[in-house]
Amino acid sequence: MKITGAELIMKILLEHGVDTVFGYPGGTALVIYDELYKYRDKITHVLTAHEQGAAHAADGYARATGKTGVAFATSGPGATNLVTGIATAYMDSIPTVFITANVGNSLIGRDAFQEVCITGITFPITKHNYFVNKKEDLADALRNAFRVANEGRKGPVLVDITKDVTAAMVEYQPAEMLPLKKISIQNEETKIEKFARYINKAQRPVMFIGGGVLASGASGKVKELMEKADIPVVSSLMGLGCMPSAEERYLGMIGMHGSYAANKAISEADMILTIGSRFSDRVALNPESFGKKAKILQIDIDKSEINKNVYVSESIVGDCKDALEMILPQVDSAQHREWIAEIMDWNRQHPMAVKNNGTGPNPQDIIEFMCDNTDRETIFVTDVGQHQMWAAQYVKQTNPRNFISSGGLGTMGFGYGAAIGAQMGNPDKRVIHVTGDGSLHMNLQEACTAVSQNLPIITVIFNNRVLGMVYQWQTAFYDHRYSQTTPERKTDFVKLIEAFGGTGFKADSKEEFEEAFCKALKAEGPVWIDCRIAIDDKVLPMIPNGKTIDDMLFE
Repeated sequence: MKITGAELIMKILLEHGVDTVFGYPGGTALVIYDELYKYRDKITHVLTAHEQGAAHAADGYARATGKTGVAFATSGPGATNLVTGIATAYMDSIPTVFITANVGNSLIGRDAFQEVCITGITFPITKHNYFVNKKEDLADALRNAFRVANEGRKGPVLVDITKDVTAAMVEYQPAEMLPLKKISIQNEETKIEKFARYINKAQRPVMFIGGGVLASGASGKVKELMEKADIPVVSSLMGLGCMPSAEERYLGMIGMHGSYAANKAISEADMILTIGSRFSDRVALNPESFGKKAKILQIDIDKSEINKNVYVSESIVGDCKDALEMILPQVDSAQHREWIAEIMDWNRQHPMAVKNNGTGPNPQDIIEFMCDNTDRETIFVTDVGQHQMWAAQYVKQTNPRNFISSGGLGTMGFGYGAAIGAQMGNPDKRVIHVTGDGSLHMNLQEACTAVSQNLPIITVIFNNRVLGMVYQWQTAFYDHRYSQTTPERKTDFVKLIEAFGGTGFKADSKEEFEEAFCKALKAEGPVWIDCRIAIDDKVLPMIPNGKTIDDMLFE
């Protein structure tokens, strides 16, 4: 069957179950967008205000649904505007496909209007990318893009297509999506037996989970192992949501802003089973001393992560869920009451709490009120900064894919686009966007996207009028030299969202926030709540870079 390259793109999207794309049209993408118009009853296109917003929306859609996120962009600045979003997805291993249209093949290399080598630019921040300037290569490149994005360690793939290929007549043969190849575990029996033996012998075990647990759908197996072997669980930022926060043996986040009990458990453990986590510098701030009393075991789908940041005693390279399914039958039922009691005592010694350092609603109170007044299906999406860490510490997320945040790249401005993607992928769920005044200023233009789509996203702005996290570091380590962290902005967020067509509230107290949030839950379309928190509210506890639990700051 002969069809245009642009129509082939639509058909292959449908082959892979894509029903929503995010993007922004332009000259070289005109043929693609003209075909998209004909497929508008099958594929919903969300027009964002900026291509970076489209990239973050595709990312948020993927995180919240487990499907592949897709974004379109035109050549030149359209393609380069995707870069931060692609890098964000790459650092957190999010399955996304970015389709860009380049200038015609005859213009490649001539510095044509809006020509850029986007495959060269994105080479270090994609799992793979394709430059398609021959019509015969188009179908394979697109199908391979979806396979590569989802096979093994997930991540972004970019397909750049010259305009003449999108207009050319190509041969199309329908095809079903092929099953993804599994990474087989080498020396399977020996490896599984060793892991089970270490778990069975441990007296002070800890499980440390990361984003790989979410990617492999292994949350249920982690919970099963936790209950069978009575093992406390700690999490990286990317693993949040994989374990019920109400579970006694779940200790929350570890690392720089993790709880004292979680970090202390790692430092005192005799066995650490690490599942789908890469020991980032925000977790293992001092890699040589991380879990130094423990046998460290690691399960990860990416061989390159083994012994990269922290040396481990034993490792399994493979899918987390597959490995746990094999380990579980060989693990003995056990109880570690004294160990759990000791950890609970550490929790009582240093409980998590935000100490309010001035007027305005307490960040902890804000988050806990939101959690208490929404259901367990609510999706929390954060930007990056103090508010992100407060959310990580206090959001009572109970389901996988209900806590979405930029971990590896730490992208300010990620939140609004990601919230739009999450809401488009989950129209029946409540989406709450937690941000700061600094992060929101980065990409607040996406308010027009939320309004155009009539998305009931509630944006809660932790507004302390400074660039809070950097300001906190300047307070603690730079003798109060506040270089460029007190911008003196006069933005009226209530008037701004109203100008976009949404609803806004201002809250100077806990009572005002609670009233505003209850109204926001009943409102139609996007709502912003400007919460005027104290300038000196800090994210604590905190382990400074390169330090250990012994150096943890509580004040």
